Amino acid sequence: MAKLLSNYSVGESGVISSVGGEGRVRRRLFDMGVTPGAEVTLVKRAPLGDPVEVTLRGYQLTLRKAEAQCVDTEVKK
Repeated sequence: MAKLLSNYSVGESGVISSVGGEGRVRRRLFDMGVTPGAEVTLVKRAPLGDPVEVTLRGYQLTLRKAEAQCVDTEVKK
């Protein structure tokens, strides 16, 4: 099932299928290791929903909600 990373619930995991965005935002995501094929798990979400913290490639990464909306994933069942 395809789902944006910004729509994950805490504890939900998936595999990144594509990274959208334009220019600097997309380059920044790639530089942080947000690339297709990487497994990602939502660890926690701030009280107002922004930012979100994920585990990716063995480290914790905090993303803005707008950045997380650029990441398409395939949810693990």
